[in-house]
Amino acid sequence: MEPLLPPRPKHPLGCHNPRVPDRAAMDAIFCVLRTGCQWNALRETKLCSSSSAHRRFQEWTKAGVFEAFWRKGLLAYDGLRGIDWSWLALDGAMGKAPLGGGKKTGPNPTDRGKRGVKRSVLTDGRGVPLGAVVEGANRNDHKLMRQTLQAIPVKRPKPTRRQPQHLCLDKGFDYDEPRALAAEFGFTLHLRTRGEEVRARRHARAKARRWVVERTHSWLNRFRSILIRWTRKPANDLALLHLACGIITWRHALPG
Repeated sequence: MEPLLPPRPKHPLGCHNPRVPDRAAMDAIFCVLRTGCQWNALRETKLCSSSSAHRRFQEWTKAGVFEAFWRKGLLAYDGLRGIDWSWLALDGAMGKAPLGGGKKTGPNPTDRGKRGVKRSVLTDGRGVPLGAVVEGANRNDHKLMRQTLQAIPVKRPKPTRRQPQHLCLDKGFDYDEPRALAAEFGFTLHLRTRGEEVRARRHARAKARRWVVERTHSWLNRFRSILIRWTRKPANDLALLHLACGIITWRHALPG
């Protein structure tokens, strides 16, 4: 990540206190991402002061560091193992937003109308995240499909007859719009209607392909700042999601 960091901003008065090392600030940001603790709780960890860590997080979010970290991980993963474009899966997951307020939150229909968020993720055949967006919990999954497909930070190869790209969706996408989008983006769509999905569970013969995105949501839920949104700014929430996606991607890219 170090080569992706922006230069230190100039002080308006031309003076500076000794700067906290970038590694210490990154350790503190990762601690917040992983544990879901408040920024002010960092003072107990001795990693970095909360003000310095949050200030550095804002600087790096504005510079697009976390999305670039994810993108670089995807390029490394593609070079070492190859992104599995043949079978993609897309689905959404809802989380809580106890502080309410802010943009891109909405009443969660599965949590008595409390404020919540929805995370829409596209994965490759191994479950590596390829696209991710956040919206209010009351937004239907199929309404986020275009945004999620357009959020892929690397170049997507064009599907061909010999190398098609299959896209697996669940019954929540059983609408005309997702079918039209799949055709527009050149995907071979695998979408069962609500009745067909129930019957297919009783007589499953083909290999299940859509479960990988459910596993990826489970991986993301281990980062508790994503599981429960405490940030008010959507840009901060998305930056934390990009960092988590980057960590998952690099784990798949690196040997061992």
